[in-house]
Amino acid sequence: MVVFVVLLAMIAAFLAMRLYAVLGKRTGHEPLPRAAEERIGVPPAARPIEVTPEAKVLGPRHVETGAEAGLRALIAADPTFDVAQFIEGAKSAYRMILEAYWKGDEATLEWLAERDVRDAFAQAIAERNAAGHVLENRLVSIERAVVTEASVEGGVARVAVRFDADIAAITRDADGTMIAGSLSDAVETHDVWTFLRVLKSSDPNWKLADTDEA
Repeated sequence: MVVFVVLLAMIAAFLAMRLYAVLGKRTGHEPLPRAAEERIGVPPAARPIEVTPEAKVLGPRHVETGAEAGLRALIAADPTFDVAQFIEGAKSAYRMILEAYWKGDEATLEWLAERDVRDAFAQAIAERNAAGHVLENRLVSIERAVVTEASVEGGVARVAVRFDADIAAITRDADGTMIAGSLSDAVETHDVWTFLRVLKSSDPNWKLADTDEA
């Protein structure tokens, strides 16, 4: 039995590490805290882009027009970068970070977000706890996730992803009384999250560096 428990723990740790390495809102009732630097996505007109043979094939469901040049620069700086894989990792991170924020799980936010974002989350969680509010939110679906902006500057890569999602949200007070929201009606949300990574670092992981409404 002990060996079985240890094996399960090792598997869980491995999956968490894989998700963290791949990387790379508004709930409708309570907006996510923003980092100090706001980033604005480009208009959502999308079309296929031309890339060099060594780059992965991209399409409009992954990349918006304005992000093409930045992605070429990123792929040139890091040939292992795969847009489709990054998008899948970003979607997983989106879910994990939202759920951690809703639950007040600061330990998870610690390794998924940069300091400014972590501090903003922590402050919002503290204020929520002080008010005695409890969130019972649920990410119903991610309808679309697309790269809206990408850049490489000073050896640091940044990739902004627009998420169009449906979220069921409800807020209760300290007595358990519902004071906002509905779990039967999902709210459409549109956000842009920016992830960053230091390219020459031995750490291959991407972290959330900014959140903004689309």
